[in-house]
Amino acid sequence: MNIEEWEEYGYVEAGIEDSISRIEESGLKKMVEHVCHSGGKRIRPIILLLVSEICSGSYSRSLNAALAVEMMHSASLIHDDLLDQGLIRRNLPSAPEKFGPSRALLCGDYLIAKSIAFISPYGEKVIRDFGKAGMDMAEGEVLDLRLDDDNFGESDYFKCIYKKTASLFAISASIGAYAGGADETLAERFSFFGNSLGTAYQIVDDILEFLEVVEGKESKFTSETLPHIYMRDMSKEDALEKSIDSVKLHVSAAKETLRTFRECPARDKLFQITDYITIDMLENV
Repeated sequence: MNIEEWEEYGYVEAGIEDSISRIEESGLKKMVEHVCHSGGKRIRPIILLLVSEICSGSYSRSLNAALAVEMMHSASLIHDDLLDQGLIRRNLPSAPEKFGPSRALLCGDYLIAKSIAFISPYGEKVIRDFGKAGMDMAEGEVLDLRLDDDNFGESDYFKCIYKKTASLFAISASIGAYAGGADETLAERFSFFGNSLGTAYQIVDDILEFLEVVEGKESKFTSETLPHIYMRDMSKEDALEKSIDSVKLHVSAAKETLRTFRECPARDKLFQITDYITIDMLENV
């Protein structure tokens, strides 16, 4: 699947380029370019645009919301690299490594502020939910510090990855629904889809890290992974199998939810994305 050829990807890229072109301070502009041009697939904003289309919305109406999500995500990557002392991300030097921690932190602050500007036209409910997702992400990163490793168990892990990862997938889907004109009940169903997909995505990422097959990323510190937690009570092979079963469970929940929405090309693309960032990544495991 070549997501870079999708029109939704093109809309997001054009929006990012336009946003960067408006930055006046050259040093900040260089940092934002580095972060935003580092090879991301734009999965979260594309999900938002596709959900909006399923709900009969338009790209012009939902694009700023999609850009808000991408800016928030980019900021979170900078902060993640600051916390983990990340050296390489997507085969490029991390922002802290290239520009220094202080400048990278300010770049992250700028991206968060820009995300607020992008989301501001969408009304109180969307703004409040977007802010809650940002707070959840910060709480998730605090949980991920694991100040008491021995007590960090399976339930803590799932709470952590919901907050630091799945919450942004969930809000991408629900805001897309609102931007498309959906009511709260429908938006909550899309939020469940995003939560399930985001949870599966993070477990896959952890499995690849556990197996030391992550490419293009290098950090001095790493997070606790689900296989590591399971290995406290079982063999490595069993821990890996149980983790993969968890991925399949959440992917199944995401797909079952997708099937309840109207059939259209946008829904087909969401099915493709679901496999692309989860099951397809485990093909060689």
